[in-house]
Amino acid sequence: MATTNDLKNGIVLNLDGNLWSVVEFQHVKPGKGGAFVRTKLKNVLSGKVVDKTFNAGTKVETANVDKRDMEYLYNDGSDFVFMDGDTYDQINIPAETVGDAAKYMLENTKAVVATHDGAPLYVELPASVELVVKHTDPGLQGDRSTGGTKPAELETGAQIQVPLFINTGDKLKVDTRDGSYLGRVNS
Repeated sequence: MATTNDLKNGIVLNLDGNLWSVVEFQHVKPGKGGAFVRTKLKNVLSGKVVDKTFNAGTKVETANVDKRDMEYLYNDGSDFVFMDGDTYDQINIPAETVGDAAKYMLENTKAVVATHDGAPLYVELPASVELVVKHTDPGLQGDRSTGGTKPAELETGAQIQVPLFINTGDKLKVDTRDGSYLGRVNS
């Protein structure tokens, strides 16, 4: 248990049986009436964001979320298998929990796995990953000056937009949050 005075970004609360991560919070002391805390909470499982206001000093239940560095090993049907590098424990995480991160994971990719009471909550990849272009159409001569983009398929199967000068076999740096092209990596 904690009070609203202990709130900080990233802390996970257990409200009505759901886990909510504090995205932002603000202590407000109006001229009249009691102080309160205005928060923006994100549902850990669904990703839904809501605004919630608490009276100052209200007790809130915090959830014990364990974040560990793990390594993605392989895909086992509908599950992704991760291994804890310290204990060598393996954990199966359903595809729904992995979500969009699956589009940017190769075997042996390092990730942070968050669990609550042993149940996996989400998988957090580094901000960017390096992946090879599996296929993209060649850019047309004369198109290079426009700064246009074309679709490319990465080695993980993800489709992203890349500049026209990118070729099949190029290694790219890709933003894992939105799938945007960040640059070419010289191998």
